[in-house]
Amino acid sequence: MSEQSQDHMIRSEECKKKLLRRLSIIEGQIRGIRGMVERDDYCVDILTQTAAARCALNSFSTELLSAHMRTCVASELKEGGTQKLDELMDLLQKLLK
Repeated sequence: MSEQSQDHMIRSEECKKKLLRRLSIIEGQIRGIRGMVERDDYCVDILTQTAAARCALNSFSTELLSAHMRTCVASELKEGGTQKLDELMDLLQKLLK
């Protein structure tokens, strides 16, 4: 379970570990891409790895968005508020541009 305050989210240890594990994978992928550039690897190979890193980052974002909707947004809606839903809608518009 997670708790929230105004501008802060206290995530469960399980949720935090899952997100940090995903970020570690992404970090490793980025270091790998950097190494490929330093070694002058073939452009197509670098672009392929870049696409994999982008996919991993999208997966991280999806996981975080899902958790936000299940906790922060759902909690506020149950209490009758809509500020977090409005904030989420604004965010989605920015993300989908």
